[in-house]
Amino acid sequence: MSYRDEIRADKAANREQDRADRREQLAGKLQVAEFQAEQKRQAEADRRKQEAADKKQKAAEKAAKKAARAAKNAKLRRWLKNNPATLFVAFVMVASIVPAVISQIGALQGASVNVGLAGLLAAMLEGGAWAITFMGKQAEDAGREPRKYRIATWATACAAAAVNFWHGLEQYAAHPWVAAVLGGSSLFAIYIWDLKTHGSHGPTRTQKRQEKARRKHAKDRRKDHKKVAEQADKLLSALPFGSLSEENAFIAAWRVAYGTDPGMTPEMYAEATKSKAALGAAFQLGEHVRPELIEAGIEAARMNPFKEIAQTPTTQAGIGLYTPKAGSETVSDETSRNTRAGRSEEELEELVPDALAAAAELVAEGAQISAAGLSKKLQIRREDAMRLRERVIAHRKQNAA
Repeated sequence: MSYRDEIRADKAANREQDRADRREQLAGKLQVAEFQAEQKRQAEADRRKQEAADKKQKAAEKAAKKAARAAKNAKLRRWLKNNPATLFVAFVMVASIVPAVISQIGALQGASVNVGLAGLLAAMLEGGAWAITFMGKQAEDAGREPRKYRIATWATACAAAAVNFWHGLEQYAAHPWVAAVLGGSSLFAIYIWDLKTHGSHGPTRTQKRQEKARRKHAKDRRKDHKKVAEQADKLLSALPFGSLSEENAFIAAWRVAYGTDPGMTPEMYAEATKSKAALGAAFQLGEHVRPELIEAGIEAARMNPFKEIAQTPTTQAGIGLYTPKAGSETVSDETSRNTRAGRSEEELEELVPDALAAAAELVAEGAQISAAGLSKKLQIRREDAMRLRERVIAHRKQNAA
């Protein structure tokens, strides 16, 4: 290669290198521009995201404030709806207090009292009455006796009313009724408040009737059961206060005196048992009962004071249902009787007197004359008791006839 060719080659290489450098430089600038553009896009996205978040937060705060205002307004509307009396009482109180204060200031000024001092003295009278009123309400809510506060309230209000009445007589001599109105303005607000706080919290008519009935019942109880009432008083005084109610004390005293629950005595139980036994004897019947006797038994069952006793006619006679049921204890078939195992006919005949006595006991106890009952009373096998029951029923039917 000649010198010129080498020169040309070097120049070509230099140009190629310059182009490569420029391409590299351009690529770098493009990368920087792209990075800056990406940063700008990211910053813009962050800004928009923050704006959206701020906007959302402001909307949420606005909605929360709106909801709070709506809840507050709804609460106010509910209160106004449920407490119209309180609203109008407040209105009447303001309409009563303001003229009273103005009248008192005018009366004091008429007596050459400085207007500022007159205002303070008028506020003392009216404000003092209401201060004592609210102190009494607070004491009453706390469960303390409010009587002294109510007396002080009315005394202060009467003093203010006297000032206003006197001022009205002097100022409106031609119209004395105006003096009465001015005097009443100091009392009317107190009266309205007293009605609201005490007039609407007393017992209802139903409660008053119940209380009257309760007192009459207590009076009759002490009159009719003097001994038990005195014992109940002793129990109440012996035990710690509040540990026993008056009703429970009377129940306990009755049990001490009679050994029974209130309303019954041993004599009454004995009479009831005696009557039951007599009723059972009157219904000494077998399984087959005439319809008119069944109706009579039903009527007797209605008058039975003891709910635990069965309410079927023939159970009062201690016999059971008057119609035989499938699988009944009563067996009258001669063949089945001959095939039973147990005591002989002679042995069963010897047990008849004991079985009759046991049957009478079952009737007196209000129970049926059943094989199970006889088996338990006589301590014999159930099969023998079933056969013996037939003899007892037959014997009782014969006696009834």
